[in-house]
Amino acid sequence: MPSFSHSFHATSLREYDIRGIVGKTLSAADTFAIGRVFGTIVARNGGSHVVTGRDGRLSSPMLEDALIAGLIASGMKVSSVGCGPTPLLYYASYALKADGAAMITGSHNPPDYNGCKMMLGKKPFFGTQIQDLGRMAAEGDVVEAAPGSSETVDLRDAYITRMLQDYDGGTRALKVVWDPGNGSGAEITQMMTRRLPGEHIIINGDIDGTFPNHHPDPTVLKNLEQMIAKVKETGADLGIAFDGDADRIGIVDNEGVMFFGDQLLVVLARDVLKSHPGATIIADVKASQLLFDEVAKAGGVPLMWKTGHSLIKAKMAETGAPLAGEMSGHVFFADKWYGFDDAPYSAIRLLGIVARMTGKLSDVRHAFPVLINTPELRFDCPDDRKFDVVAEVKARLATAGAKVQDVDGVRVLSEDGWWLLRASNTQAVLVARAEAGSEVGLDRLKAQIAEQVVASGLVAPDFSGENAGH
Repeated sequence: MPSFSHSFHATSLREYDIRGIVGKTLSAADTFAIGRVFGTIVARNGGSHVVTGRDGRLSSPMLEDALIAGLIASGMKVSSVGCGPTPLLYYASYALKADGAAMITGSHNPPDYNGCKMMLGKKPFFGTQIQDLGRMAAEGDVVEAAPGSSETVDLRDAYITRMLQDYDGGTRALKVVWDPGNGSGAEITQMMTRRLPGEHIIINGDIDGTFPNHHPDPTVLKNLEQMIAKVKETGADLGIAFDGDADRIGIVDNEGVMFFGDQLLVVLARDVLKSHPGATIIADVKASQLLFDEVAKAGGVPLMWKTGHSLIKAKMAETGAPLAGEMSGHVFFADKWYGFDDAPYSAIRLLGIVARMTGKLSDVRHAFPVLINTPELRFDCPDDRKFDVVAEVKARLATAGAKVQDVDGVRVLSEDGWWLLRASNTQAVLVARAEAGSEVGLDRLKAQIAEQVVASGLVAPDFSGENAGH
């Protein structure tokens, strides 16, 4: 028998990270095993130094301690950046020239969830690598090494100083409302805004792992209501919100209207393309056609790619794209920055753009073509059927002569607009979305989705929710 062996809960090994409900499907024994095996992988990759961090959840200190113990047992030197945003850990991996990185975080999930995101070298650790980690743990396939060591490092000031080097808004005094959502980006927000010009109003600015004010997901309008009210009350130029570990950003303009992830990317892309003419700009398959059209108009090369922050980062490295983004609020700057998803850094770049505007951020939104779209619709489909259903739909569409983009699922183009059906990589659900130039056109697209889903033996998704102007 191997001296070490561990089996993870069947639901915890995801496409992009390891995640579960603390005390039920995720425990300290699990994060020790992550450290023990991930340290082995780093060692076999020729490395010896791993940086760790944790978000503000109540379970995170206990889980990080166990993670570090596992890494030490694999002979690693461990540098913990403590409690902070996931991008701080990513920054630390570069600043400390680490061989790997592991973050204890439940991201935007409810308070009883937690998990671990990892990097091997400077690349995301995901997909088959996570499945291999699970197999190695079960088989006890780990290195036997002399114990490593651990230290705590505070890189918050260095991280903020480096970010502020790229603020290019001059001294214009913007008024900004910030909502870090009681997540692990709260202290960074306070420290950063003290060094930015203008007036900064922070709500929900203390780290609180119970998330007492709202769920920390800034892509859901309900979670932005407090910030919208404060923007209107104070006459602010914009509002900026982060998710639970501050790797995703949400924006509202001076009128308190939400900017979707793809609309934000249009604003950022136009600016980046001024210094990188002809560059590739990547967005995920859920993004509006508006984004791809506007990137082309601005002289860029739009590239539609698969949803998932790890997949986007890998594609950026492959194509040399200076900027990428997802509807979920992940924004990746390789222009002047490191190519990882970083909400505080994206906020600083956006503030520079707004400070240099002659008008208001709402003027940009008003100038966009009016499109009507559904929210992202997620509906149940068994894990062992979801990819088959998409394949069945694709086959039927091929025989019907439909115009299909199949980068990730099926995205069907028509005179009305487009609709999307894809399988989630992380849940037993299918994801649908549609966008058109009119309500009548959108209804036709919804009917096409329903027809295809029913043809594969599933119940049609509920389209009764409100459509969004875009």
